[in-house]
Amino acid sequence: MVVACRERPDKKHRGRRSTPKRPMEHYRIGILTGGGDCAGINPAIKWVVKTAMDSRLATERNIRYEVLGIRNGWEGLMSMAPDNPTDPRHVVPLDEEVVRTWDRYGGTNLGTSRANPYNPKNDLSKRVIDNIERLKLDALIAIGGDDTLGVASRLWQEGVNIVGIPKTIDKDLPGTDYTLGFDTALNVVVECVDRLRTTAGSHRRVFVVETMGRHAGWL
Repeated sequence: MVVACRERPDKKHRGRRSTPKRPMEHYRIGILTGGGDCAGINPAIKWVVKTAMDSRLATERNIRYEVLGIRNGWEGLMSMAPDNPTDPRHVVPLDEEVVRTWDRYGGTNLGTSRANPYNPKNDLSKRVIDNIERLKLDALIAIGGDDTLGVASRLWQEGVNIVGIPKTIDKDLPGTDYTLGFDTALNVVVECVDRLRTTAGSHRRVFVVETMGRHAGWL
């Protein structure tokens, strides 16, 4: 005997329902460097860009990033004209091809300055915030030391989404045991002192070597 069984209608398609895929979100990030230059800045910029542009990660997080480089630190955001915020003198689009060889060079290819928008004699912080909005930045990355990150902290308090990457040969920033530039500076100091010892010994002299380091004693 053959019995034909019909599937109950309410049992059809009881597998996992496919959820509609959300449209990919788009975010724009700015990145700048401030203060003195040192080793490690260009590689840091390169890896920020590579991570942001990684197509595999973009698919996993369903987010696509665009990266804009701000030239000459805070000075770049202070100098932008309201009617032309993307002036190439102050802003450069960054992608993997642009930064491909940046890790081969010292210094910072974005340029730097010691400009401070919170200078009490000429406070331009509002202009900086306005230009961040004109550039439609969802977040800003600031690579710098005490002064640069001090500005970043004050902007964060005013509502700017901002991330600081510590950069200083002095290693005088609280909250971190590692800063870009310190390891290279330390190794250069050690090498120079080792070379001087032979001369000091040959001439039976005592040398006093002054290093940078601000008010910290790491170097």
